[in-house]
Amino acid sequence: MMKSARLNGRHRFIISSFFFIMFLCVLASINEVRFDSFLKFGQCAPANVPSHNSSLENNIVASNSSSSSDEIRILIGILTLPDQYQRRHFLRLIYGTQSPLGAKVDVKFVFCNLTKEDQKVLVALEIMRYDDIIILNCKENMNKGKTYTYFSSLPEMLNDTNSPYPPYHYVMKTDDDSYFRLNSLVESLRPLPREDLYYGYVIPCRSMDPFVHYMSGMGYMISWDIVEWIRDSDIPKNHLEGPEDKVFGDWIREGHRAKNRYNAKWSMYNFPEPPTTCTHELWPNTIGVHLLKTQEKWIRTLKYFNVTDNLKPSKLYHIP
Repeated sequence: MMKSARLNGRHRFIISSFFFIMFLCVLASINEVRFDSFLKFGQCAPANVPSHNSSLENNIVASNSSSSSDEIRILIGILTLPDQYQRRHFLRLIYGTQSPLGAKVDVKFVFCNLTKEDQKVLVALEIMRYDDIIILNCKENMNKGKTYTYFSSLPEMLNDTNSPYPPYHYVMKTDDDSYFRLNSLVESLRPLPREDLYYGYVIPCRSMDPFVHYMSGMGYMISWDIVEWIRDSDIPKNHLEGPEDKVFGDWIREGHRAKNRYNAKWSMYNFPEPPTTCTHELWPNTIGVHLLKTQEKWIRTLKYFNVTDNLKPSKLYHIP
C-alpha cells in the first residue's frame, strides 16, 4: 500500500510538472507576441503619436514659426554695405533679442557684389555663422537701382515649391540707421490686407495722406504680390535712378498699384534731435525710429524702450 501511494504521488507530481511547464510555454509565447507588437507599435509611434519630447519641440517651433494661416510672415531687408561689419553685429543684437508673437520675422542684410578679398572671407564667415545676408548681383549704389534689384530678385530667390506661398506676406526695405520694435510692427499689420499693400511713413513730413506722394526710405513695406509685380513690370525697369523712396513711389503710382495703403506716422518718425517736421519725441506707441546715426542716439532709444528688462539675474555678472 505504501509503495502504491508513493507511485501515485510521483505520477501526480510528473503530470503537474508537465502541465506547469506547458503553461509557462504558452505564457511565454503570448508575451513574445505582445512584445513584438509593442516593438512594432513603438516603431510607428513617432509618426502617429508624438512623444512628450517631440510635442515639446513642436510647441517651441509653433511659438516662433508656426505655419498656421493666422501667422504673419515678414522679411525685413536692411540695405547696407559689405564693410559695415560692426553695424551688422550690433543690429543682430537688436533684432535677435526680440521675439514677436504669432509671426515669422526674418531680418536680412542686403548689399551688392563683393569687391575686396577681405570681404570674400569675412562676409563668407558671417553667412556660415548667421545665414542672414543677401548679396545682390549689382554694383554698390544707393539711388541707381539697388532697391529695384533687391525687390525684383526676391521671387527667384525665395519661391520654393516645398515652402508656403507666398514665402512672405510682407517685404520691407529699411536702412541700417533705423530701429523697429517687431511686436509693435506685427500688431500694426494684423488688421491690414495681405495683398496690394503699401505701408510706411508718408512723405512729405506734414502730410498724413498715403495716396498723394510716397513712403519714406526709413522703412517701407509692400505685400508679396507687389514684389512679384516689380519683377515682371517694365515700369520699374525703365525708371531706376533718383532718390530711391521717391522713385519707388513713382512706380506704384504709374503702375496703379497699392489700393491698400497704411500711414504709420507718428508711430514711425525720425529721432527727435535735431527737431524738424519729420521728428517726434520717443513715446510708447512707437513702431520705428530713424536717423540713429550715432551710438549715443541708439543708446538713448534703447534705454527709453527698456530693451534690457528681460535680462535674467545670474551670479556670472552684475549690471547695476
